[in-house]
Amino acid sequence: MKNTDWIKGAVIYQVYPDSFARSASPGTDGEFEKWDAPETAHGFKGGDLRGAEEKLGYLADLGVNAVYFNPVFASAANHRYHTFDYFSVDPILGGNAAFKSFLAAAHKRGIKVILDGVFNHASRGFFQFNHILENGAASPYRRWFHAHGYPLKAYNLEVSERPNYACWWNLPALPKFNTKNPEVRKFILSVAKYWLEAGIDGWRLDVPHEINDDAFWREFRRVCKAVNPGCYLAGEIWGPAQRWLKGDQFDAVMNYQLSAGCISYFGGEKLRLTHSYDGRDLKPCGQAAFIAGIERLLGLYSHKTTLAQMNMLSSHDTDRMLDTYGGDTARVKLAAVFSFLFPGAVNVYYGEELGLSGTLNHGTRRGMPWNDKKLWNKDLLKLYKALGALRRDSAVIQNGRFEFLKEYCDGEVLAFRRFLPAGGKLTCFMNNGGAAKELPLKRSATSGKLRLVLGEGVKLRSAGGRPVLRLAARSFAVFR
Repeated sequence: MKNTDWIKGAVIYQVYPDSFARSASPGTDGEFEKWDAPETAHGFKGGDLRGAEEKLGYLADLGVNAVYFNPVFASAANHRYHTFDYFSVDPILGGNAAFKSFLAAAHKRGIKVILDGVFNHASRGFFQFNHILENGAASPYRRWFHAHGYPLKAYNLEVSERPNYACWWNLPALPKFNTKNPEVRKFILSVAKYWLEAGIDGWRLDVPHEINDDAFWREFRRVCKAVNPGCYLAGEIWGPAQRWLKGDQFDAVMNYQLSAGCISYFGGEKLRLTHSYDGRDLKPCGQAAFIAGIERLLGLYSHKTTLAQMNMLSSHDTDRMLDTYGGDTARVKLAAVFSFLFPGAVNVYYGEELGLSGTLNHGTRRGMPWNDKKLWNKDLLKLYKALGALRRDSAVIQNGRFEFLKEYCDGEVLAFRRFLPAGGKLTCFMNNGGAAKELPLKRSATSGKLRLVLGEGVKLRSAGGRPVLRLAARSFAVFR
């Protein structure tokens, strides 16, 4: 883990390539949907990597020091999880030349680049699968996938008909690799190696639990770390992930356990979700349940692993935060502050810093409104910039321990701190209630001398020689 120290305290920005930014300069030919048109299943907005490169200044101002791209490889789907060429960046995105340019520009700014690795399944256009479609059992690639009969029926299935080959979620467009086949393993490992040698800094691994083979992932790690010992390997695991985080497979997982807890607590009675979380419907929870859940989460992994987790509050697979938190920006802010101060890297899904709305399949992957600043919540953007600045070069956030200050936690006021045993701490007080609260503070709860470094709805006064903190409803204060 030492070589991946760069991820501790990092601000990762998640870019959905098709709808993040389209370059103003001449680029890919084609007819695209209007940028501000509603999200569709098959339409393309025409976002490209040149456009993303043009926004690196915006990301740097946000405090971003790593970009995670949803898939960028050649695909016939706008989300690009249907990969047909793992060695070629999609021409709509600008191809390999555009990616090389983005990588160089990002690295020049000190920004790392993480790619989405979709290795459980390919697409019907993937050469070896297409070869089987054409040749059936005579294809030399027939053991690259899991055929249940020939000819393969990949198109025009009846509504109740399942494909006669293994696919992800029985979707015929996503044939599942046979990773027991040495040729397939060799191919996937060659892809991982190729892009690390090209200069990327890590992989986010799509549905890795679907490749139910620890030996495969151990080999994957060995190959990746041999190329770049400091590369970051994060798996999309929605539940507890001890199996994958023993130090021999992944460095981290996407921490949906953290987002679920924040949604239930900070969302409270305004919680709104159109989907389940890891198969469960999230419900509002009280402070005691939230604290217990966070302490359980912290107990799942070693401290060094916790410091590398990919913490996030939303993603391309969830409703956007504004919808999830019932349109209540104050609740969104509390959740954002908590996640930015929590141990690990923080992953910001594009547009959440602007307070964009959208539910899963209905706006989650909308076009970033660069030219319509009426849609920007500039107050929220200001907070995200302040949180990014607070994380930058903070040894406490990068390495510090976490603990709740339970003497202040009363069901509405939530208090916690990050601290280093050798000294240095950040202390946060939040009021998650609907009425103002006053708290007489002990000097030991802060750093001796009170220094407010970030806050909203905060007043500090002295009473009887003791500092008294007044927190408005849905407010927070961070002291160094």
